[in-house]
Amino acid sequence: MLWLKILLACLTVGFSVGIGYLAANKYRSRYAFYRQFQDFNERYLSELEYARKPLPVFVREYEAKGDFSGLLGDWLKTRSPQVKLSFLSSDEREQCCAYFSMLGRGNAQAQAEYFGTYKPSLSEKKAACEKESRERGMLCLKLGLLAGLALVILMI
Repeated sequence: MLWLKILLACLTVGFSVGIGYLAANKYRSRYAFYRQFQDFNERYLSELEYARKPLPVFVREYEAKGDFSGLLGDWLKTRSPQVKLSFLSSDEREQCCAYFSMLGRGNAQAQAEYFGTYKPSLSEKKAACEKESRERGMLCLKLGLLAGLALVILMI
């Protein structure tokens, strides 16, 4: 009978930690999005300076993952993607729409100047999202662990 209680307690704690992990997914997704967004901007700026491949070819060759990949795919199809990512605020969605609406518009020098202005803000966002992801992710895991332990205490 004791082993059944121990098994049930372990399963309860594991389940609640899993719920905490899933709750932290928003912060991990946000960080991954801005990490890829900054990387895309850096590569696009270097592409404008040196190689100057056609933009659709560059976008297809860029190895994006997750939500950013979907956004680039939408841009390739419509040239004006609707940013509907739940982890972004409305201001951040508007900033992404403005960024992608200017891709491929104008000459290389004007684009390099325009997208160069995004460089510091994307670096700041990436750093802030990394810090938030670490802090809030650990908080969600710890809250899940504590909730599981509280449930175990109530069961015993």
